[in-house]
Amino acid sequence: QVQLQESGPGLVKPSQTLSLTCTVSGGSITTDAYYWNWIRQPPGKGLEWIGCITYSGSTVYSPSLKSRTSISRDTSKNHITLQLSSVIPEDTAVYYCARGLIGSDYQDYWGQGTQVTVSS
Repeated sequence: QVQLQESGPGLVKPSQTLSLTCTVSGGSITTDAYYWNWIRQPPGKGLEWIGCITYSGSTVYSPSLKSRTSISRDTSKNHITLQLSSVIPEDTAVYYCARGLIGSDYQDYWGQGTQVTVSS
């Protein structure tokens, strides 16, 4: 059973960098059938895709967030990281990691999500 668990600080000050980790268990992040997404949901709004990293380490980012986003991985720890720089209050959201199937937009496993609030 694949499990994803997000972790990171719940409160970040404006202009700082938000850093989150998604720890994956029950499967390897280098398995060539999958890619690994970061997705967020601001309060009262829908899901917003942030970006992803593939099993080979290639990254793709949302155009609206690309200039501030970096997604990386540590294969020895089997985890994915998200860094979002120069955060603003509008970055307040529940942040999720999710596994996607190569060749589709379908995410079959999701973490429970972690709340991040941007506030001074």
